[in-house]
Amino acid sequence: MTEPLDDGPPDGLSRTEVDMWNAFRNGSTHDLSDPNPLLNDPFSPRPWGPERSVRASIVARLLLSGPPALPGRVAALKLRGVQITGTLKLAGGSIAPYVELNGCRFDSEVLMPEAHFTTVRMVGCAIPRIEAARLRTEGDLHLPRCRIEHGIRLTDAQIGTDLLINQIHVRPDRRGRAITADGMSVAQDLQAELIETYGEFSLRGAKVGVSLSLRGSRLRAAGERRALNAPQLSVERTLYLTGAWVSESTGNQGATPPFGIGSAGTPTRGTRLQPFRCHGGVRLDDGRFGDAVDLHRARFVLNAREELSLRRIVTPELRFNAERPEEGRVVLNGAKIVTLVDLAASWPGPGGLAMGGFVYENLVPYEEFPLGRRLEWVASATPEYSPEPYERLATVLRNSGEDADAREVLLAKQRRRRETLPLAAKLWGYLQDWTVAYGYRPGRAALWMAVLWAAGAVAFAQVDPTPLKADEHPQWNAALYALDLLLPVIDLGQESYWRLDGAWQWTSTALILLGWILATTVAAGASRLLRRG
Repeated sequence: MTEPLDDGPPDGLSRTEVDMWNAFRNGSTHDLSDPNPLLNDPFSPRPWGPERSVRASIVARLLLSGPPALPGRVAALKLRGVQITGTLKLAGGSIAPYVELNGCRFDSEVLMPEAHFTTVRMVGCAIPRIEAARLRTEGDLHLPRCRIEHGIRLTDAQIGTDLLINQIHVRPDRRGRAITADGMSVAQDLQAELIETYGEFSLRGAKVGVSLSLRGSRLRAAGERRALNAPQLSVERTLYLTGAWVSESTGNQGATPPFGIGSAGTPTRGTRLQPFRCHGGVRLDDGRFGDAVDLHRARFVLNAREELSLRRIVTPELRFNAERPEEGRVVLNGAKIVTLVDLAASWPGPGGLAMGGFVYENLVPYEEFPLGRRLEWVASATPEYSPEPYERLATVLRNSGEDADAREVLLAKQRRRRETLPLAAKLWGYLQDWTVAYGYRPGRAALWMAVLWAAGAVAFAQVDPTPLKADEHPQWNAALYALDLLLPVIDLGQESYWRLDGAWQWTSTALILLGWILATTVAAGASRLLRRG
């Protein structure tokens, strides 16, 4: 910062600017608001008179090379209800004074790329555009309840503590972006609750030191862009795409953030839940989230080509109980989740879900999630047969002690696979399914064996067979003979001593074949069980 000016204001200032100069040295608020609150709305088309205007060049002069503070005071720029005319140019400057603007109106854009601030607070201001690429702050950057007509650029900005933009309204720039914050770093929280954007909110490669909250916000895409574009986003704790409780009487107008917006799960009297709503695609690919990604009651309005893309994200917990998207796709390919907390009604139907390489370790449904619905969930993600989602689900169920459910999942996998096989293999698959359910229901094989044994014993009891050797044979036993036919390899000492003729010979042959089929299918099922173990 250059040498400060003399104690008195320079020549050529208006009376309003002189008062602002003196208030700066005093550290007090220069308040030009009208006694009639209806005349203080910075977003109203009603013009403000020259008695409420100061030049942007004088504001810049105060911030970049302003006078020293009065003894015992701290110099600060505090404005309320002021109209700032001209372009505020602070690019590359080092601004030591504290800056706080409330309910102010800017005629032109605010230029502060590569500027270095301590703390900046602009609350409820009307600003055409904010250009702040590579901005640095030692403390907070606050822009709550502001309205920005042509976008905000915070590319590669470094925020020393918190970035608070709650209840901000931002319209897009000429490229369709409302907030461009690629590569931005926020040391603590990024609060963007109840915001409204009408273009892309871009956070590519951004880093947030604590949590990122978009509770109750409404994001709308512009043109062919996404509503939220945040690949490689890093959040040390939780990303909240959830609802916020707002007052029914005042709508979104709460107290000054960060403490004016309710986000607890229990509503207070006179409030309603405003869900997070996103009109357009969402991209969170390759994101890293230290605690969770929370989509509680979120609404994603997608067209047929748009996606809620969570490819390759890594987080300990994904809370997926959003409203079911009517169109578009939910993509979890390559994601790695420890605990998936979900709701059956939240997942899209067939063709609307992709889970290739999706890894999760625990399933915790919000409500009852029957196994049949869980199998539909897997089938929705595999319009073409893929064994991986079935095997992952079976592994998770088995690890949680649900062995019977795990076997049902693997049986469903075999049935899906059967539909891809040629006719002969398909028929063999139907036979395995009908007899022993591919080995996943071994009790069925024992039942078939018992039925065939009983039927054979009753049938052969009507036979008076001829021994192969008249002087060397055991006593005829119909039950043992039928069992000897059914059990391959094992010799019970009956089959090799008797000769049957005619239809009985065909009956014995049928029992031998059925015995081999049962033994083969049981062996195949046992082999699968051993490989799975």
